Amino acid sequence: MKTMTCRQLGGACDLEFHADTFEKMAEQSKKHGMGMFQKGDEAHLNAMRTMKEQKQTPEALTEWFDKKRMEFEALPENK
Repeated sequence: MKTMTCRQLGGACDLEFHADTFEKMAEQSKKHGMGMFQKGDEAHLNAMRTMKEQKQTPEALTEWFDKKRMEFEALPENK
């Protein structure tokens, strides 16, 4: 099991997500982001706008996911 924060995944806070795979980690982050969107959390909305601007093309999106997956894989296992 590994840990990443919302901020490490491009978000706006230090909420921790714990998962065995990057895909599960990304799903937790997405669920959190949707909740923050529904609440109208301005910090998260700004982070979402920034991420959207950075991922304008399919290639940019793939590059972002590959980079975050590599960061996840490099993390130590939780104790």
